[in-house]
Amino acid sequence: MDWLLASLGLVILLLAGDSLVRGAVNLALRVGIPALIVSLTIVAFGTSAPELLIAIKALMDNAPGIAMGNVVGSNTANILMVLGFPALLAAMHTSECDSRKNYIYMIASSVLFIGLAFRGVFDALAGLVLLAALAAVLTDSFLHARNHRREARAAEAAMGADDIEELEGADPELPWWKIIVFLGLGLVGLPLGADILVDSSVNIAREFGVTETVIGLTLVALGTSLPELATTVMAALRRQADVALGNVIGSNMFNLLAIIGITALLGDIPVDRQFLQFDLWVMLASSLLLVPFVFLKRDITRGWGILLVALYIAYITVVVMA
Repeated sequence: MDWLLASLGLVILLLAGDSLVRGAVNLALRVGIPALIVSLTIVAFGTSAPELLIAIKALMDNAPGIAMGNVVGSNTANILMVLGFPALLAAMHTSECDSRKNYIYMIASSVLFIGLAFRGVFDALAGLVLLAALAAVLTDSFLHARNHRREARAAEAAMGADDIEELEGADPELPWWKIIVFLGLGLVGLPLGADILVDSSVNIAREFGVTETVIGLTLVALGTSLPELATTVMAALRRQADVALGNVIGSNMFNLLAIIGITALLGDIPVDRQFLQFDLWVMLASSLLLVPFVFLKRDITRGWGILLVALYIAYITVVVMA
C-alpha cells in the first residue's frame, strides 16, 4: 500500500509542477514581470510548502532531526539533483538568465543560516533574524518587479513577437481565470503530492530501521524536493531556464529563511553535531557550484547534469553509510 501511495504522490507532483509552471510564466507575461521574479516568489513559495509542513509536523512530533535534515538535505538536493537531473533530459540555457543578485542573496542566506546554527539551537531569536532577512529579500524583489513593470509598460508599444516568444509555451491570450486555475492547482497539488509521497516513503524507510536524521537528510529531503524537481523538469522541457534556476534559488532561500524561521518560532530546533561538521558545509559547497552558471554564463549541459547527479548520489551514499 505504501508503494502505491508513493506512486500516486509522484503523479500528483508531476501534474502540479506542470500546472504551476504554466500559470507562473503566463502570469509573468500578462503583468509584465520577469519570469525569474515570479519563480522567486509564487513558484518558490508553492514548492517550499512541503518543507514547511514537514518541519512543523516533525517539531510537533518531537523529531527535530527530521525538521533540520529536511531543510539542509532539500537545499543540497535542489542544487545537485533538481538542476542536475533535468539537464540530462534537456540542456538548460542558464547563460541567458540574469540571476546574480538573487544568487548572492541565496549565498548570504546560507552563510547567515550556518552562523546561527553554530549557536547550537534555532530558537525564537534565530527565527526572527531569519524572517527579517526574508522580509528584506522579498521587499527588494517587489521593488525590482515594480520598476520592471513600469519599464515594460513604457516599452509596450515597441514590443514585438520576439519579445513574447522569450517565454516559450506562454499564451498571450490565456484568460485570467485559466492562469488562476493553473496556479491554484499547482500550489494545492504540490504539497498534497509531497505529503502523500513523504509519509509513504518514511513508512517504507522505518521498516528498514533507518534513523530519524538519515530519514530527514535523504528520503524526506528528496521527497520534499520533488515539487522543485517536477517544476524544474517541466521548465527545462519547455526551455524555461529562468523559471528553473529561479525556482531553485528562491526555494533554497525560502527553506533557510522561512521554513526554519517560522518553525523556530513554534519551538526550539537543536542542531546535531553532524550538521555542523558535514552536512551544512556540503550544502554551502553545492550552492557555490552554481557560480559558473550565474556569473560565467555557462549553460547547464548534459555533462554538468551527470556531474551534479553523481555528486548527489555520492553524498547520499556517505550519509547512509556513516
